[in-house]
Amino acid sequence: MKVKFKHISFLLFLLCAKTNLWSQCAMCRAALESEEGKKLAEGVNDGITFLMIIPYILVAIVGYQVFKKKK
Repeated sequence: MKVKFKHISFLLFLLCAKTNLWSQCAMCRAALESEEGKKLAEGVNDGITFLMIIPYILVAIVGYQVFKKKK
């Protein structure tokens, strides 16, 4: 399969594009950075971890199904 120049250049553009990674609003960030926000920050981090795990599990299930069908 030939990879076209457009696909490679688009991939390089995405890899080199500078993005802003601050995902919290200013009020949430201020609350999490304060001393009283330690417990709140742990809860937010746990929530992010929980939300991050679900797509990986779904991809693993689909990958396993594809592997099983091809074999």
